[in-house]
Amino acid sequence: MNVVITGASKGIGRAIAEIFAANGHDLFLCSRGELALYKTVEELVTKYPAVTIKAKPADLGIKEEAQAFGNWCLSVVVPDILINNAGLFEPGSVNNEPDGLLESQLRVNLYSAYHLTRTVLPAMIKRKAGHIFNMCSIASLHAYKNGGAYSISKYAMHGFTKNLREEMKEYHIKVTGVFPGAVMSDSWGDYDNSSKRIMEASDIAQLVYAASQLSPQACVEDIVVRPQLGDL
Repeated sequence: MNVVITGASKGIGRAIAEIFAANGHDLFLCSRGELALYKTVEELVTKYPAVTIKAKPADLGIKEEAQAFGNWCLSVVVPDILINNAGLFEPGSVNNEPDGLLESQLRVNLYSAYHLTRTVLPAMIKRKAGHIFNMCSIASLHAYKNGGAYSISKYAMHGFTKNLREEMKEYHIKVTGVFPGAVMSDSWGDYDNSSKRIMEASDIAQLVYAASQLSPQACVEDIVVRPQLGDL
C-alpha cells in the first residue's frame, strides 16, 4: 500500500512511518522541518531498503503548500492510506492567550488536513477505496485548563472527521479519528517519563496500523487511548 503521512519526522508521525515501513508499505512523507524529515527518510531507508520512501518538506498550515504536497503525491500514486498527523500544541487560555493564536492553531491543526484531504480525495473517490486517519486528541472530546485555542482547533478536527466519515461511506473510503491522551513527544519537552506515566508514540502507531488492516467491510471510527493512570 501507498501511505501518505504528514508531520512524519518525529513523535507519533515518525512512529507511524516506522511501523508501516516495517510491514513493507511505501511511504510519502511530509513535515515542516527539512533536515529532520530527510534524516527520518535516511534512517528508514537504511532499516527497510525494500521499501520506497519519498519525502517533501512543506508547511501544511499554508493552503497552497498543502495542495502542492497533495498534488506531488498524486503525481506518483493515489494514496491507499492518508494519515493527517501534522499538528502543533500552543498552550493558552481563551481569556488571555495571545491575539492570533486561534488562527495559527486552526491553520496547523485543521486547515492542513482539510486542504490536503480535499486535494487527494477526488482520485480516491474515483477509485472507490482508501482510508483516512485524522489525528484528533483527547482535547477534541473535553476541555481542560490552558487548552484554549488548541482544544478549539481539535474539536473542529473532530467535527471534520465525523462529517467526512458520513460523506465517504458511499465511496468505500474509511475515515478514522484518533484521540490520544498524553504521548511522549516534543510537545512535552524535557518531561521525565522514567515512571512511564504517559504513553509512547509507538502505542498510537500500533493502533493506527491495526485499524488499517481490517477487512473492507470493517471501519474503526474512533480510536480513544489514554495513559493507564488517566489524563494529566
